[in-house]
Amino acid sequence: MSNIPLAERMRPRTMDDYVGQAHLVGNGSILRDMIKSGNVSSFILWGPPGVGKTTLAKIVANQLNRPFYTLSAVSSGVKDVREVIDKAKSQKYFNTPSPILFIDEIHRFSKSQQDSLLGAVEQGIIVLIGATTENPSFEVITPLLSRCQVFILKSLNESELNSLLNNAINQDVELKNLKFNIAETDALFRFSGGDARKLYNIIELLVNVSNNGNPIEINNKRVTEVLQENIAIYDKNGEQHYDIISAFIKSIRGSDPNAAVYWLARMIEGGEDPKFIARRLVILASEDIGLANPNALLMATSCFQAVSMIGMPESRIILSEATIYLATSPKSNSAYEAIGKAQELVRDKGNLPVPLHIRNAPTKLMKDIGYGADYKYAHSFKGNFVIQEFLPEKISGTIIFSPQDNPKEKEIELKLKALWKGKYNY
Repeated sequence: MSNIPLAERMRPRTMDDYVGQAHLVGNGSILRDMIKSGNVSSFILWGPPGVGKTTLAKIVANQLNRPFYTLSAVSSGVKDVREVIDKAKSQKYFNTPSPILFIDEIHRFSKSQQDSLLGAVEQGIIVLIGATTENPSFEVITPLLSRCQVFILKSLNESELNSLLNNAINQDVELKNLKFNIAETDALFRFSGGDARKLYNIIELLVNVSNNGNPIEINNKRVTEVLQENIAIYDKNGEQHYDIISAFIKSIRGSDPNAAVYWLARMIEGGEDPKFIARRLVILASEDIGLANPNALLMATSCFQAVSMIGMPESRIILSEATIYLATSPKSNSAYEAIGKAQELVRDKGNLPVPLHIRNAPTKLMKDIGYGADYKYAHSFKGNFVIQEFLPEKISGTIIFSPQDNPKEKEIELKLKALWKGKYNY
């Protein structure tokens, strides 16, 4: 058997062999047209793992026949960036096209590392292609982002995964000599999660544990059994990224600080970006704790700010403190439920008119036709409150926010009942 992984053996070499991302590489698409013109500007590929970001960058360089440099943000520093830029300068003559510099996981580059790219990108010394699994709006500095187009890549769908499966068993130099019995693909595609690399790893694993001269069986039961028995092999490249962050979030939501800190440690030891973890804590603080403990959002936000300033390894302590605090906080998803219900109401009822008395009336004409008429200024009344209508007439009295059963929200519920006196039936 070859030492080269199946995913590498099956890596497409041309745009026509590339599977998925038709919105970028299909006929008439922006990236394909850019390559045809030969005039490629710097861009960032943003999408989940295993959807072809690195492959696409290599195809662009190959089809344009340009020098291609690769740096990984995990292992490269400013010195490495400058060395590549110096090489690019030495190779550039009057009309020669600029070399391509591909930076994998560009979201892990620090501000100073990203700053070191600016001049070369702006002057056209290099064409930068960055790849990231994180939203570049948060992770790439604004001056660099403004000089790059951002292309969004999507998880592969079932049809695309099926094409990759067929390509592998029919075209791969090793697999095409084996016999496969493909009865079901539901589990295979579900565990792949739209990730081509995961798909190839699972196929390779099935071959390795089954290659005894008999046909290789692919069905839901077999795939599930093999993965459960070989989870360490399946995750040999740290590809349980999304599974582990899911376990982390669910452990905090379930108020288990022990499990939460364990999954936190798994992510830290696996080299996860601490800002990615901190950002998820901010989301969780609102979605799962919310009004049951409003300080949770302050804690999570402070955690994110501190992690951004401090960096590793000290950030692990900050993340641990925030994780334990959130895990041991009372839980409520009332704010999450409220905005979901409100959005559903908007989609269902459409754009209902704003009641006249709470409309803005900046002109005399607006005042004359009733805008702002009979509006009661709350601060002019006892307790800074007066009953009046704030919802469109058609949904008057609709309860969108429902306080949940925790001390903080019980206080809110009692206050709302006292204020609204039956208008809202809390």
